[in-house]
Amino acid sequence: MRLFSPSAGLLLCAALCTAGPAVAQGAATPARASAAGATAAAPVDAPGTDDAWIDRQLLDIDRYAARYPDSFLDEVARYAQMPRGYAEVLLRERRWPPRDVYVAAFLAKVAGRPYREVVRARTAAGVPAGWAAVATGLDAPPGSLAYRALRHAIVASYDHWDRPIVLDALLRRQLGDRAARDRAAAQPQDGSTRTQ
Repeated sequence: MRLFSPSAGLLLCAALCTAGPAVAQGAATPARASAAGATAAAPVDAPGTDDAWIDRQLLDIDRYAARYPDSFLDEVARYAQMPRGYAEVLLRERRWPPRDVYVAAFLAKVAGRPYREVVRARTAAGVPAGWAAVATGLDAPPGSLAYRALRHAIVASYDHWDRPIVLDALLRRQLGDRAARDRAAAQPQDGSTRTQ
């Protein structure tokens, strides 16, 4: 007794061969997609900052935000001063990937621009334009002091999240290792010395 026709067997084999690599690469299954919420709908392509290190970290920030959305939103609200509700609207209603919310918030802060202006500029430019084009339009092009400050903000966020991060040579020279960054953060900002 035959359960499958030969053509059905070929179709099943083709479906399994096609699905196998997607599952192996960590593609979202329906269960994982629903658990991850709106952040799973984001495509996994380069953010287009024209800085390979920033692009890698932003893709990892997408993964972090999918797992710890409250911590991600707290970071954006506390350290970039983007209102949490506004960030939530970008994530859930406008379907922005967390990396774009992060860049919009912190680029606005380091460039001295209102966050709504940065969001409007990103929306007007469109996703294919990449963040480098948006930042250039805001007088904060790749390689500028604002970009340097964005790189430093990413490192600080990873430190706040107690998440490991690999620094490139420039950041290692500028910021040191985690212990050095922790010592620097413990120093008073006004130049006074602490007594214990």
